[in-house]
Amino acid sequence: MSNPTPTALVLEDEREICQFVRLSLESEGWLVVEAGTVRQGLIEAGTRRPDLVIADLGLPDGDGVDFVRALRTWSSVPVIVLSARIDERDKVAALDAGADDYLTKPFGTAELLARTRANMRRVRAGRSTPEANFRFGEVEVDLAARIVRRRGAEVHLTPIEYRLLGVLIANADRVLTHPYLLREVWGPGHAGRTHYLRVFMGNLRQKLEDDPAQPRQFITETGVGYRLVVDAS
Repeated sequence: MSNPTPTALVLEDEREICQFVRLSLESEGWLVVEAGTVRQGLIEAGTRRPDLVIADLGLPDGDGVDFVRALRTWSSVPVIVLSARIDERDKVAALDAGADDYLTKPFGTAELLARTRANMRRVRAGRSTPEANFRFGEVEVDLAARIVRRRGAEVHLTPIEYRLLGVLIANADRVLTHPYLLREVWGPGHAGRTHYLRVFMGNLRQKLEDDPAQPRQFITETGVGYRLVVDAS
């Protein structure tokens, strides 16, 4: 039996961008539904039950962040937000509202489809039975035994390094904001201490990356947070 065609909701009021996204997704077999306002987007999301939502932040009748926040009250569908805004606070606000990823305009087909595949891969992983081992690059993590190996050799991580790695693994391929990571790893009250993250992310890169100066797995999202990329090919 063949798999059903996946459906994507594209919430975008700029005709050219909407068409570009539609054609890109259709080239990989997606069925695309379009909406141009927050109200229409929520209606389509409720009736179509899409597998993916791609939403612009600037819409005629409201803000895309409000759309994401409303959607998250009843749906966990992956959401990628699009924005021409360069202020990192807008990206953080969208991610904190429940978006899974973001793309800054202008962007190309390759980047759009790569982000789409990464988000769908994360969804499929969440639906499957959790595996005892998690792999990325040349690293293997035995989650039950809390053992980390790189190229077969055991790597010692401190408790905080392992906790940070665990949060990244649980949200693989997803952008995690600084406040989220600080809260999950160090607890409430550490929201402004981003230097903690820089230090311990640097430690993980030193221990687990081929070239810590040019990381392929532990990626910095400038001004926003970090992402663990599982497939860096």
